[in-house]
Amino acid sequence: MKLVIVESPTKAKTISRFLGKGYTVESSFGHVRDLPKSKLGVDVEHDFAPNYIVPRTSQKRVTALKKLASKADEVYFATDEDREGEAISWHLLHLLGTPQERAKRIAFHEITEEAIRHALENPRSIDMHMVDAQQARRILDRLVGYGLSPLLWKKVAKGLSAGRVQSVALRLIVEREREILAFVAQEYWTIDIEASQKGVEQPQFSAKLFRIGDTALDKFALTNESNANDVVHALTGASWSVADQQTKEVKKTPYPPYTTSTLQQDANRRLRFGAKQTMMIAQQLYEGIEADKQSGGYITYMRTDSVNLSEKFLGEARDFITSQYGAQYAIGPKRYTTKSKLAQEAHEAIRPTSVERTPESVKEYLTDQQYALYGLVWRRAVASQMADAVFQATTVDIAATSAKIPDHVFRASGHVTIRDGFMKVYPIDSEEAILPLLQKGDEVAVHSLQPHQHFTKPPARYSEAGLVKVLEENGIGRPSTYAPTIGTLVERNYVQREDRRLKPTEIGILVTDLLLEHFPVIVDYQFTARMEDELDKVAEGQQEYAPLLREFYTPFKKNLDAKEQELGKVVSQAEPTNEVCEKCGKPMVLKMSRYGKFLACSGFPECRNSRSLPSDSGSESGAEDQTYEPCEKCGSSMVLKAGRFGKFLGCSKYPECKNIRSLTDKKLGITCPECREGEVIQKRSRKTRKSFYSCSRYPDCKYIAWTKPEGNDPRHLVKIELHQE
Repeated sequence: MKLVIVESPTKAKTISRFLGKGYTVESSFGHVRDLPKSKLGVDVEHDFAPNYIVPRTSQKRVTALKKLASKADEVYFATDEDREGEAISWHLLHLLGTPQERAKRIAFHEITEEAIRHALENPRSIDMHMVDAQQARRILDRLVGYGLSPLLWKKVAKGLSAGRVQSVALRLIVEREREILAFVAQEYWTIDIEASQKGVEQPQFSAKLFRIGDTALDKFALTNESNANDVVHALTGASWSVADQQTKEVKKTPYPPYTTSTLQQDANRRLRFGAKQTMMIAQQLYEGIEADKQSGGYITYMRTDSVNLSEKFLGEARDFITSQYGAQYAIGPKRYTTKSKLAQEAHEAIRPTSVERTPESVKEYLTDQQYALYGLVWRRAVASQMADAVFQATTVDIAATSAKIPDHVFRASGHVTIRDGFMKVYPIDSEEAILPLLQKGDEVAVHSLQPHQHFTKPPARYSEAGLVKVLEENGIGRPSTYAPTIGTLVERNYVQREDRRLKPTEIGILVTDLLLEHFPVIVDYQFTARMEDELDKVAEGQQEYAPLLREFYTPFKKNLDAKEQELGKVVSQAEPTNEVCEKCGKPMVLKMSRYGKFLACSGFPECRNSRSLPSDSGSESGAEDQTYEPCEKCGSSMVLKAGRFGKFLGCSKYPECKNIRSLTDKKLGITCPECREGEVIQKRSRKTRKSFYSCSRYPDCKYIAWTKPEGNDPRHLVKIELHQE
């Protein structure tokens, strides 16, 4: 009997379809050894030797695998071909005690019969350089986390954490928030015309003032209404004609196939999937769909920063494109090179395992979310091998001529699609703007001349896609770290999702400021990126990890010990206030938790009353700020309270009445498109903190959607089936 061990049970089921009698395929259910949670688990005095243990949840599985391995003629370790997968195989090898002559390491980038057979025929040994790189990252993150987190508990609040990549990502979000708060809007004006060719009946076109005489106007050339009105007044009575007209062909090349980060970014923009959600669905597609028992995995391995495509796929894609769309669409093979600083360990981009398996042909086996993500992967990979899209771009300059002033030139731009090319499979936002056929010297009739006021806008908060992009551009983290990093920030209440953007919380800002002041290296962008480069050198066998860890840990530990003695409480745990406890009459004091500042009774633990801070407006007293409309269940007043997910309304008769109501629920004045009786309400998920929209008649009406509605048109609402939380 030959034993094949993979990480997940779904992957095991898929692989077992391709292997006949003589093979047993089992799952390790992920990592089987790890550092202990109760202590550091790293011997810093002896080259940072890790003290691995088998978690209680894995012990039964390890025992079962040992029994199977002892009876097997050969044991194939078939975990993923990245650093995590290599480390899992190494841990399994040590735990199972398999003799070297019977232990074989195999890896593949897609779960298909051909790939599995090829891997079994070409086993290799475990790559210890990749294992060392994984160990180095795990130990480094443990040293940072288990060093800084206890300090934050003592100096700020219990339950906080700090991490090497997590803290840098949080700094990016906090600094963007401060840019927004410090932003001062600037006023500027533009002047537009609506015009058409004189004497010809045809659609009107718009043009914008861009030059006066020989001087091109910048954005802030007209800074106020008076400036704009002066220009409009000066153009009264001017004659209008075409000063110049240019037409040229513009080509748009197809995008490369997806990497982990570009898939997360596109899924966030196009499908509104979070990074964690994207990776979970991609994992399902990679491992195979249970309902489709005739096929293996649908896509290749989804943790990659390569844009390479296999020669086999390039040939299949060219033949498919030619047969389905015509030879004019096929240009392959087209090869891409990555611009990412991070591209190190991946061999191939994310692509469908078979180009013949179109999204429509497998839709019956997939959930709506799986179908949407698979469609993105399939279209992007196929489109990467198609012809350029070609547009005809036209610019027309309209001159306003008067003896009193220099010529004022207005510019109109338009484009039309000549050849759709790759856009036939992978559409992009490219709305056509058609201009009339104008020639130099043609007279123009101006129907309106209008000044328009504008104000500059602050930078937007990061979306998950935007944060992933900037992390990748700065060389921070690796493809497998983006989703868990964002997830940790949300779970720790360092950031909240608001309108699909990441907003730092008060405690997130506080932690960032503390780290910036006292541990600047930990949140330094260049240092974090440089550390990733050093870990890559370990993976390539160019560097040992113990000296790397020692170089970091020695000054870090010295600074940590000093700050333990130097720092007091960031916020006093008993800072007095003017508020009075409404239950016992004692003064309320200001405290800090991982969810932010709150008021607590100074009579604790005899009185456990607490509430959120009064309104910052100063217009309301503490009592007025906390009392709201009657409870719909018992008639008592509702009071403002604070919990782990922020402020909410709770019945003042608690615990006799346990009615609560979220303050984040917003009525939108839109009739429910499903029952036509209730009203659409914006709510926030307790688990993910994402906003969603549901019917006010729940549970009688179970309508729910992720997208913000626009008017009463239900076409703007993309329905997603999930349980109301």
